Amino acid sequence: MNAFAAAIDVMFEDPNMAVDALYRSGGEGPGMLVRAIRKSPDQTANFGDGRFVTDTMTLDLRVAEAPGLAKGDTIEIDGDVFELRSEPVRDRERLVWSAEARPL
Repeated sequence: MNAFAAAIDVMFEDPNMAVDALYRSGGEGPGMLVRAIRKSPDQTANFGDGRFVTDTMTLDLRVAEAPGLAKGDTIEIDGDVFELRSEPVRDRERLVWSAEARPL
């Protein structure tokens, strides 16, 4: 294990940063327990002369825990279910998936 992988593991095990979640491929089945980091940054969009601020939610998961993560999969956190609405992308080290999600 290299230093990056060790740092990612520490980050995902920290209860202040990551939470337990239930990952369901295709949104079906019993699911698999994973750790997820929720991020909710505001994003801006321009339309004509206007600029709009919108709420977003991004979920980060370790590639090792969900190697086949895809658009349409669901993540359940504390009883709330979120669907991945974008194709997940991996970080440079190929250790962490990031995907935009929406509540169901």
